[in-house]
Amino acid sequence: MTYESYEASDGLMDPPGLSVGWAGTGRMGLAMARRLTAAGVAVAAWNRTAERAAPLAADGAEVVGSLAGLRSRDVVFTTVADEGALERVLFGADGLLAGERPGPGTVVDCSTVSPGASAALREACAERGTAFLAAPVSGNAKAVAAGRLSVVASGERAAYERVRPLLRLLGRSVTYAGDGDSARLVKIAHNLVLGIVAQALAETAVLAEKGGVPRRAYLEFLNGSVLGSEFTRYKTPALVGRDYTPTFTPVLLRKDFGLGLDAARALGVPLPLASATAQLVQACVSTGRGAEDFAVLLELQAAAAGLALAADEGAVSDGLDEVPDGSGAGADG
Repeated sequence: MTYESYEASDGLMDPPGLSVGWAGTGRMGLAMARRLTAAGVAVAAWNRTAERAAPLAADGAEVVGSLAGLRSRDVVFTTVADEGALERVLFGADGLLAGERPGPGTVVDCSTVSPGASAALREACAERGTAFLAAPVSGNAKAVAAGRLSVVASGERAAYERVRPLLRLLGRSVTYAGDGDSARLVKIAHNLVLGIVAQALAETAVLAEKGGVPRRAYLEFLNGSVLGSEFTRYKTPALVGRDYTPTFTPVLLRKDFGLGLDAARALGVPLPLASATAQLVQACVSTGRGAEDFAVLLELQAAAAGLALAADEGAVSDGLDEVPDGSGAGADG
């Protein structure tokens, strides 16, 4: 098994000579497809809810009405919510690989699904002559636009080499984690850290504020310390302003924690912090906050501490408009 990592040092590169399809243009899919169209890549896009793909037409993409319109593409990227949706996109009645009709040469899936489901889909794609690359990503839509996306990929080396120029256009770093579905475990572990750090931010911000320190001041100090990161900086506006416009929801995070805890049981690895955080994420969902941004963990922590959060509507930088210095990594939220 061979590992490698590539980190971009500047902007977009010359487009590779591959035609691309994009299935799934939610927040992330739309932003990622736009990275490719901005680089001059020929993109055709489809989404189950057609109006969500329509904005790509203004960027020069072809918007198609069915998945059949993507089958002739060299590479098709998929960005969907879960493994059930991915299976439908690939093998549903009008899927990319449905029936005996030829499909794309390579499918690159950027969703977060279990290694087991990924392996089964990889095998089914291979039976139809299509290579399958797992390529989950780290970054929200604004991070994508700022060129801060990170990609981890696994699968057949030849398939990776074919699509690597496209992956490099999507963001600043691409890591090849080997053959098979190892990239799935990397992304699942990453999202466990995502939730645990978000809960730690919520807990400590509430602690500081209940002790008389404005959470803005606490978070500004944290972000300027060795513990600060791109993630803590771009969650700070949500935590300071209590703006829970969703970038990544507790419902999606709950799904990823389920995948992580399943993997831990299978591998015999105790995850005490992840297990506790999973319960708090579930509380967000159970109390009706599941469709908001997962920074809403702050509200549950404040309620548990008997704290009425102070209002703070002043502008706060999320760090994504600053010139990248090559440090840190993106996150879903």
